[in-house]
Amino acid sequence: MTPKAIDVSRLPAYAFGHRSIMWWGGASLMLMEGAMFAMLIVSYIYLKGRSPEWPPGYFAPVLFWGTLNTVVLLASALPNHFAKAAAERLDLRRLQLWMCVALVFGVGFVVIRVFEFRSLNVWWDSNAYGSVVWTLLGFHTLHLVTDVLDSAVLTALLFVGPLQESHFTDASENALYWYFVVITWLPVYAFIYLAPRLA
Repeated sequence: MTPKAIDVSRLPAYAFGHRSIMWWGGASLMLMEGAMFAMLIVSYIYLKGRSPEWPPGYFAPVLFWGTLNTVVLLASALPNHFAKAAAERLDLRRLQLWMCVALVFGVGFVVIRVFEFRSLNVWWDSNAYGSVVWTLLGFHTLHLVTDVLDSAVLTALLFVGPLQESHFTDASENALYWYFVVITWLPVYAFIYLAPRLA
């Protein structure tokens, strides 16, 4: 007796959440990158524990730019939330709107990040403290810039097409990755800006 073939032709070619291959790829990427952030923070803690003064020979970074970026980044989670919800409802007009708003927040964060690097009061090659701080901030900036570029390309595609249902899944997963960028910034901010003031 031969088994009957199952007709899957009427199933959608896209899915959201854990039913999407994009979700699993994104989750795996975030897991690996999260481990890298954890290793960098452990390196920071190790170096801080071996130094009698922290930061050694330099002033702590200026709080203003890092705190401003934290506020901008936390606020950016809201338009990303609305973009994710619109994508999962296949609501193109609202998705276009919220992707544009989220993109403005992302570009704003990148611009402020330039001032943030300039206010660190140390260079990457000054000492171990400078190296670990610049690496932490640089690694987060890399994630930020790549997500802003990805968002820009996706937003342009939403306006000019050709559009497929799978692009809504891409927009949903893009918002999920932005949440990762927001969440990883909080401990990085704490270690770069607050930890030197608690030493």
